[in-house]
Amino acid sequence: MDDSRCRQYFLAPRETSQRRYEALRALFLDGAPLADVARRFGYKASTLKSMASRFRAACRGGATPPFSFRMAADDTPGPTAATTDSGP
Repeated sequence: MDDSRCRQYFLAPRETSQRRYEALRALFLDGAPLADVARRFGYKASTLKSMASRFRAACRGGATPPFSFRMAADDTPGPTAATTDSGP
């Protein structure tokens, strides 16, 4: 079975939230070097370093940021589908 397209979904994410998730996962779980991860996921090393620092701070504070919606510049969560859906 050819799973190359499925593998590409994880190796080259197109959505911003998934790309951020995969980059941080590569740093924290795989222990990959920051410069390599930044290059792989299309970030500047300084941007990824800042992202990792904010993620660490959020984890220390007990507020691990979700990846299902956009985070504002001040790291406060943006609206989710549940809070913005006006319903029928």
